[in-house]
Amino acid sequence: MQFQREQVLEQSANLFWRVGYHATSMQQVFQHTGLKPGSVYLAFGNKEALFKESLTHYCQASLQGIQASLSAASNIELGICQILDSMLEQSLNSDYCSCFLVKSQLEFSDEPELQTLVSEQLQQIEALYSEFLMQIYDEPEAKAKACSLMLHIFGIRVYSYHQSSLEKMRQALQVGLPWLPWKLRIN
Repeated sequence: MQFQREQVLEQSANLFWRVGYHATSMQQVFQHTGLKPGSVYLAFGNKEALFKESLTHYCQASLQGIQASLSAASNIELGICQILDSMLEQSLNSDYCSCFLVKSQLEFSDEPELQTLVSEQLQQIEALYSEFLMQIYDEPEAKAKACSLMLHIFGIRVYSYHQSSLEKMRQALQVGLPWLPWKLRIN
């Protein structure tokens, strides 16, 4: 059976994202992707290899989305505000499922190899923010701001769905990231 590898990676990432790596069975993978066991094992090897490739695929898509958003924004800081605002709005959806990378980071606290993989993916995202911020700040300040941004993103992804007020969460971001042009934010 022929299949689109990218589509299978997206379907698998979605399954691992929603259910978690440990709670996902290979039977669920077969059902979710529509593939036969032999096809999955031949293409990916095993559950861990499929997970790793799915996580990397998810990260690459995230990086492309950030790159596109920041490149299209009228200025980098405003683009960051728009990204954060989008995350806040997503967090209030009834089917919100946090972030695949953040959830995986929390799930693998006792598994150094998989946690390292997740950390490396998160570092790529931080490096991309830092790269953009270096266009307007010197390197140490850009890196510090990118790190602060990642801490706030992690917070949004883990905490915000417990909040009921979008405005309350926006105010909290404004307090935590005062260097961003919140007053210029486009709704």
